[in-house]
Amino acid sequence: MPDTNNAIPPNLASLHAGEEFLRGKAIGLIAGDERLRLHLAITEAAMDLADVLRQFDTADEDLKVVQLLGMRTFNAFGASVKLALSGYSQNSALILRDVLETVFLIDYFVGDRTLIERWRFADKKARLKDFGPVKVREALDARDGFTDKKRFAMYEMFSELAGHPTMKSAFMMRPQRDGDAVIGPFMEATTLEAVVSEMGRLAIQVAEQLNLFLPADWPQGRPSRLAFATLKQRWITTFYPSRVR
Repeated sequence: MPDTNNAIPPNLASLHAGEEFLRGKAIGLIAGDERLRLHLAITEAAMDLADVLRQFDTADEDLKVVQLLGMRTFNAFGASVKLALSGYSQNSALILRDVLETVFLIDYFVGDRTLIERWRFADKKARLKDFGPVKVREALDARDGFTDKKRFAMYEMFSELAGHPTMKSAFMMRPQRDGDAVIGPFMEATTLEAVVSEMGRLAIQVAEQLNLFLPADWPQGRPSRLAFATLKQRWITTFYPSRVR
């Protein structure tokens, strides 16, 4: 067997050790904050629904597309959690922007499932014209009667702070708001809370949309659906108590 002791360059090994140290610090912060634990619990529930949907055996090519998109969100959430707990909040948020774009697309398909086949067979030009991020957001806002452009504002926030190299993006490289940017990972409670909170909000949306594609009479899906419904009620009660009647 090859000698693995020196497989990773020493500086990368040292960096990993630092990431693991920060992960321990992050877990300590989460353990002391019920709200962060709830955001991560709902994220896990969304990932579980994506995994359950993946296991549904179907010959429907359109449903297979949604299964793949659900799998994409599973992988993205997993990577985002890993990065957030390792001290890479900006990179974690960058991946969450992908989740945002994906859940908007799934939501678009929920409203008109004939769009899935069009998306499947669209060439690049047609896909960008009919299913580009701006087109999807505008179509969703028109469908839902929204005029406040909150979907755009959310996408813009992720883009400015994480997705694009802008001056605003430097904020997520600073352990203190008025301090200097640092190279490498760091753990700071406010930054961790901001990223994990957005993760929880996105997880709610992802799970809600994927849930609509799970066959209601499929018994294997019921435990995950029930677990999500229970957590969702608790999440809404905690973060949006005015919506609870």
